[in-house]
Amino acid sequence: MDPAPPEPPAEGVAAPPPPPGAHRGPPDQSLSAGGDSSGSPAAMSRDAEVDMKEVELSELDPEKQPMNAASGVAVAMAVGGGAEKNGLVKIKVADDEAAEAAAKFTGLSKEELLKVAGSPGWVRTRWALLVLFWLGWLGMLAGAVVIIVQAPRCRPLPQQKWWHTGALYRIGDIQAFQPGDKGRLAGLEGQLDYLNSLKVKGIVLGPLHINLKDDVTGTDLKQIDPTLGSKEDFDHLLEAAKKKSIQVVLDLTPNYRGQDSWFLSTQVDMVAAKMKDALEFWLRAGVNGFQVRDVENLTDASSLLAEWQNITQSFSEDRLLMAGTDSSDLQEILKLLNSTKDLLLASSYLSGPSLAKENTRLRVTQYLNATGYRWCSWSVSQAGLLTSFVPDSLLRLYQLLLFTLPGTPVFSYGDEIGLKAAIPPGQPEQAPVMLWNESSFPSASSPGSGSADLNMTVKGQDNVPGSLLSVFRKLSGERVKERSLLHGDFLELPSGPGLFSYVRRWDQNKRFLVVLNFGDLSASASLGPADLPSSAGLPAKAELLLSTQPGRQEGDSLELQHLHLEPHEGVLLHFPYVA
Repeated sequence: MDPAPPEPPAEGVAAPPPPPGAHRGPPDQSLSAGGDSSGSPAAMSRDAEVDMKEVELSELDPEKQPMNAASGVAVAMAVGGGAEKNGLVKIKVADDEAAEAAAKFTGLSKEELLKVAGSPGWVRTRWALLVLFWLGWLGMLAGAVVIIVQAPRCRPLPQQKWWHTGALYRIGDIQAFQPGDKGRLAGLEGQLDYLNSLKVKGIVLGPLHINLKDDVTGTDLKQIDPTLGSKEDFDHLLEAAKKKSIQVVLDLTPNYRGQDSWFLSTQVDMVAAKMKDALEFWLRAGVNGFQVRDVENLTDASSLLAEWQNITQSFSEDRLLMAGTDSSDLQEILKLLNSTKDLLLASSYLSGPSLAKENTRLRVTQYLNATGYRWCSWSVSQAGLLTSFVPDSLLRLYQLLLFTLPGTPVFSYGDEIGLKAAIPPGQPEQAPVMLWNESSFPSASSPGSGSADLNMTVKGQDNVPGSLLSVFRKLSGERVKERSLLHGDFLELPSGPGLFSYVRRWDQNKRFLVVLNFGDLSASASLGPADLPSSAGLPAKAELLLSTQPGRQEGDSLELQHLHLEPHEGVLLHFPYVA
């Protein structure tokens, strides 16, 4: 039985190609054998038009079939009448490429952008944003101007020299300060670190020059005494001190080993000439200032001090001339001070009669009022130790007083540990040996020797809370860093008997309140806002920075209306500036 003739392929769908390797007969034989009308010229023409768009899906590997093959078959089915047969699928590639090109957004052209930007809506939006920006900027500017105008004006800082910024430390006898083989200028370099720990700004050395007792001709103010060192040693000391920011002041009191520090009154012209040459010589050598003592015995002291000040200041305004006097009379002191405005004068004013108790308050306030609050120095004498004038119970109190008064505090070596002067029986007072440690004590057989109390030495007091040395370092450290203590206003407060209270303040900086009880009995101070002008009123409480007596802790908040002080107690408190 003959097989049924093959069905003609659906319209638009070509017959499947023969498998690879199969014999392909001539086209006319295939068509005639099948008897299919699709071999007509019209059908062949239609097939030729879409020939380049046909994809032979049957020749592709299954793994390479496109994901959208099903959709292509569906198209073929739709075109071919829905017959499911393998064969060529007609895909309209040109139409798909046009659709893909239409889907891509290439943005607006320049002409289109200009057209959109010039539309009324965008113009109004831009103007609104511009106006908002400038309004905001002007508002911030106006706010800044208001803040600047309403903010309190800063007070201009006063011009200060180096001796305004800290304490001076006198070393009158180098051999006593550095006993033994180190008692020379070279050995003094080894103690610069210690002096730096005291926060002192300058050391007053000597006198160091050659002085034949009461012999003006044999006295050479430009030569170092060979027992103390050489000029080279002095130069090395100057350089080492400079690296530690410690200034060196040289004592040029001419006849320091004689009866009269200034020789005879008939020799004043020779002394003046020697002084002038020495000042110029040591200024060129690099010293930072000079000290002369016992100027109350100097003939025509005011005139000579003014001349020496001119020499010093003409070399550099940062050079100091310091004078000393044993006088405690205020009028004599004022006469010396009036000789030159920049003279720093150390006197025995505070060690005058009735030193302690409420008289100290009166003497301080009288001095400040008489001098018009000009810059001054504070010490108990021109060269002596605190212990020679102040009882042991008041040593800490006087350290607190000298460091917090307006002016330059001046101390002698050993004041920081309560060193006592050596007074051999029947002999004048001698410079005491500085007690560095237990080995510094003199032998028991030496005159003026005492028991080896380690609490009296630098080693025994170092890092001991409440010791004289610790109090000295604490006060000196506050003095050099706080503007209110450096150059602030001094305002005395009403105080009870035996009390001395005052405030130090500067502009918008932290304020300091000092309350000192010089009495032998406990006392209460009632301090409050009414005690000062409204611009400098006291708060209800203040924070404790230091007390000279044990029992209080730094940071304690103390009520000023009920401030109780023990006998010989002094307190240093601070409180913030309030606009």
